[in-house]
Amino acid sequence: MDIIKRKIHNIFKWSYKDFFKAIIGTLLFSIAINLFIVPNHLYNGGILGISQLLRSLIVKLFDFNSSRDISGIINFILNIPLFFLAYKYISKTFFRRTLVCLLFQTIFLTIIPTPDKPLLDELITCVLIGGIIGGFGGGMILSASGSSGGTDIIGIVLSMKSRRLSVGKIGLGINIIIYTICGLLFGVPIALYSIIYSAIYNVIVDNTHEQNICGYVMIFTKTFPDKIIKFIKTDLDRDATYWEGTGGYNSSKTYICYAALSKYEVQRLERHLNELDKDAFMIKNEGISIDGNFKKYLT
Repeated sequence: MDIIKRKIHNIFKWSYKDFFKAIIGTLLFSIAINLFIVPNHLYNGGILGISQLLRSLIVKLFDFNSSRDISGIINFILNIPLFFLAYKYISKTFFRRTLVCLLFQTIFLTIIPTPDKPLLDELITCVLIGGIIGGFGGGMILSASGSSGGTDIIGIVLSMKSRRLSVGKIGLGINIIIYTICGLLFGVPIALYSIIYSAIYNVIVDNTHEQNICGYVMIFTKTFPDKIIKFIKTDLDRDATYWEGTGGYNSSKTYICYAALSKYEVQRLERHLNELDKDAFMIKNEGISIDGNFKKYLT
């Protein structure tokens, strides 16, 4: 057991607990999709939603009927080129974690049989239960620092290229396209109920994956920290405090910039810090409690 734990940590930089937490999260997400969403002919957002649209097209054109949903396999295929982006532009650890989560998600989506008829008569009840279970599973994946790929990868890579883009904006844009197509092909009710499911899913994710884990950063720089503070104010919509210090090694002037951020805002700051000041370094601390006038944003 200790050997397995060490291998998981060495390869994925994951604790034993977080590894299985991510796997259980993919299982719950897959159960929600196959038992409550697919039987009602509703659609997920993101790359999986595109995969479901392609699956529906294949079923219609080739009269393909099976108790196994092939959208998980299509989703994995569509994510293959995105793996290369994750490996090249994000990190090898993120690539490995995403690959593991997506492999298990593909397996679960494929082996969990999809009922021919909805489990419950009321559509809104299926949407509610599917959104809650799926959101809880998706939140577990994210709280374990995992990812199911898709728009996560696209959003992170594009946000690294342009400060005007973010994971949320990219995901929203793709979902608008998906649900517009759903409305045109399958009718407005299908699109609307899919949007309701997506909204419930995202609310549960936001409250489950601890995206509002807060922390603080202290950035040490030899130059005036105006670029760093501007980035925090403009791109993160936060504020920062700075003061002048004296370096103990050679008594040189040093500026210390302090800011309270969510864990994802810290990650965005990390990605851009080298562009803002290649000689600066940052100390961060997560999991602190912040009270008072501190905004907690939904993703």
